[in-house]
Amino acid sequence: MPFIRFEALKTTMHRQPIEVDPPYTRISDIFGEHVFNKKAMQEFMTPEAYKSVMDAMIHGKKIDRNIADQVAVGMKSWALSKNATHYTHWFQPLTGSTAEKHDSFFQPNGDGGGIEKFTGNLLVQQEPDASSFPNGGIRNTFEARGYTAWDPTSPAFIMGKTLCIPTVFVAYTGEALDNKAPLLRALQSIDQIATEVCQYFDKNVKKVNATLGWEQEYFLVDKALYNARPDLKMTGRTLLGHSAAKGQQLDDHYFGAIPDRVRFFMRELEYEAHRLGIPATTRHNEVAPMQYELAPMFEEANVSVDHNSLLMDLMDRVAARHNFKVLLHEKPYAGVNGSGKHNNWSLSTDTGVNLLAPGKTPKSNIQFLTFFVNTIKAVHDHADLLRAAIASAGNDHRLGANEAPPAIISVFIGEQLTRTLDAIEQLEKGKLSPEQKTDLKLNVVGKIPDVLLDNTDRNRTSPFAFTGNKFEFRAVGSASNCAQPMTIMNSIMATQLRKFKATVDGLIKGGMKKDEAIFNVLRDYISESKSIRFEGDGYGDAWVKEAEKRGLNNVKTTPEALDFYVTPEAIKLFEENGVMNKVEVEARHEIMLEEYQKKIQIESRVLGDIAGNHIVPTAINYQNRLLSNVKGLKQVLDEKSFNKVAKEQLHMIEEISSRISVIISEKEAMIETRKKCNALEGARERAVAYRNEVFPFLNTIRYECDKLELLIDDELWPMPKYRELIFS
Repeated sequence: MPFIRFEALKTTMHRQPIEVDPPYTRISDIFGEHVFNKKAMQEFMTPEAYKSVMDAMIHGKKIDRNIADQVAVGMKSWALSKNATHYTHWFQPLTGSTAEKHDSFFQPNGDGGGIEKFTGNLLVQQEPDASSFPNGGIRNTFEARGYTAWDPTSPAFIMGKTLCIPTVFVAYTGEALDNKAPLLRALQSIDQIATEVCQYFDKNVKKVNATLGWEQEYFLVDKALYNARPDLKMTGRTLLGHSAAKGQQLDDHYFGAIPDRVRFFMRELEYEAHRLGIPATTRHNEVAPMQYELAPMFEEANVSVDHNSLLMDLMDRVAARHNFKVLLHEKPYAGVNGSGKHNNWSLSTDTGVNLLAPGKTPKSNIQFLTFFVNTIKAVHDHADLLRAAIASAGNDHRLGANEAPPAIISVFIGEQLTRTLDAIEQLEKGKLSPEQKTDLKLNVVGKIPDVLLDNTDRNRTSPFAFTGNKFEFRAVGSASNCAQPMTIMNSIMATQLRKFKATVDGLIKGGMKKDEAIFNVLRDYISESKSIRFEGDGYGDAWVKEAEKRGLNNVKTTPEALDFYVTPEAIKLFEENGVMNKVEVEARHEIMLEEYQKKIQIESRVLGDIAGNHIVPTAINYQNRLLSNVKGLKQVLDEKSFNKVAKEQLHMIEEISSRISVIISEKEAMIETRKKCNALEGARERAVAYRNEVFPFLNTIRYECDKLELLIDDELWPMPKYRELIFS
């Protein structure tokens, strides 16, 4: 019977690229055609219902139940015009993926026929089982009730023949059980205080939106090869596999010509994304072989988060049609670059101003400096909470691995902006003289646009870098839901802006002019947050030592990082912003710890199975072949010739035996260690034990298996090797 590996390779070799020619010539012809957007709402809804939805989207006003009925009728009519047969409340539970339960529009009428029906009650609320999703102890199995509630700020869309309605997911007792509800609360908080700060500069500003532009990195692998790798299927990463002779060392993949088969996949993915209103604009080869990136235009953060979650679902569906599998794990292959999801964050006003971009007047540049410096101060004061926002088992493999930002949170702003902040820091405390005001506005504030024009360099080693008109949170993992880092980023910024405004208002009441008060506070913030700013190489050992001197934490593992999620300071921050209460925070902490522990547990079990049932039998089989060959040589050769000819084979037999012995003993020790860890009480204790005691076995067993891969006949090796996975 042929080995799985060669069956997979044979399937791949005979597979032709699937070229799908999208039925359009311009993206604008089909963009958003499967979205219940403003154009569709105006066509299918009453003016009263349309105005109510717009008020909900823009001003956060509640929609009356009677109006909800009108919205439901219009939404149903639009969905039926798109040939939809079902509807679902689409939500983002704390599993890291999306969830949906489909119900038919069709209802029997009792006369042997039926009608399509959809009411306001069905639109606004449904009741999925809350105890069957991760809830951190908020819900017991016998207390199953939870609610999904319509989020009118994110438009409904059609996936296949199903109307998908974005919703939040909460427990019967009111606690949020999803990623979206806290995000919406954080966005409301930043909107309120950022608008108040903006009115120092422009009274016309009535609303501030947090914006997000993500960059989704991912790997593609042939589906047949993927199916022949139990570790990839079960864990998302290869738990063993020796590096290929050629990897990424020639730097020939990055921005290279996209292979036809991949290009056809990308083209169909973009077509489907554009129909769903996802403004995908950029695609390219990434650093590692078979690694790619897709990036959209900036959007309001809530919609952008939904679009990223939707895209990850869409990638799998489209990839299957091209006989690919998408790998979103942060580190699917050892020895080559992992994948991230850079979160480009900014704030924009309803007057069309990007608050992290300078303008043409001193006033607009003072506004830029206000939000720029406050962002740096927010990151300085809450760096550990930002580290917690990106913590995961997958990202632990990537952070600091000479391809991604280190686990030390720092801010890069560039040499020119550093000089600008230094000039402000040197101002004397108190009121400014007329000469100082003139010099400040002309030579410091007035020259910011020119400074940024020349400040085009980037620091890829920085986890949080200013890139001209936004901050790029580069440390987010590729499989992550953007909601968590965006919830924390907007929460810490809202807290910081409240402190800023309270201090400035106090100085103004004390008789100081507004601009003087702002510069006095900014000067203090620049000085206080200096330790978080770093312009050098984040990969070097020198930075680790320097960061320690500066008092910056280097938190390398997820269980440690998640501790910062539940500090009294963090809980206070969440509560003051109305983002989460203590119960919700502690529940999430427990869920994330359990997820971390279970992922290492699964990896341990899978590797034990592969090593024991695939690698060891293959090694014994090859060893027996060598033994048979040696016995044959001994029968036909004299002792002197035999000792000369069989020396290397005898050495190989000995080495194979030694490595088999280590694998078996380490596997048994890993199982016993796992049992002890499972008996521990408390999610944190188990997570820490799995990291410190079980995880090391993964590296030890892998090392021995990878050495055997180099010894054993290539024809016998049971699984696709790296050279096949990343060069197929």
